[in-house]
Amino acid sequence: MRIGVVEVFVDDQEKARAFYSEVLGFRVEADASYGETARWLTVVSPEDPDGTQLLLAPMNDAAAALQAARRETGTPAVSFTTEDCHGTYGELSERGAVFVSEPQQISYGGTDAVFEDGCGNLLNLHQD
Repeated sequence: MRIGVVEVFVDDQEKARAFYSEVLGFRVEADASYGETARWLTVVSPEDPDGTQLLLAPMNDAAAALQAARRETGTPAVSFTTEDCHGTYGELSERGAVFVSEPQQISYGGTDAVFEDGCGNLLNLHQD
């Protein structure tokens, strides 16, 4: 058994599609109507095209409350791994990613930098 799809809630699917594909460089795996007002919108890493997909799901009230609580505590919704946190930080910054923390050593190990997706979520960039 493997993890197939992980969901992150976004306040604007079109804006999320642009950010996750153009800024982060993920490939849009699926973009299809899903109900009257939503789309089934997933992205996947080009480095792992058969790997876990990230579902950019439309916001609902429960998700908005969770998202607000996560932001208040500074807890990212998703963590992405890289082999070069400082290098990826620079690349993503140049493409328009807004970081709330620069790469820094973490006490439990590795290097992390936190950034925003423009759709309400904090995201983490991690290097072991």
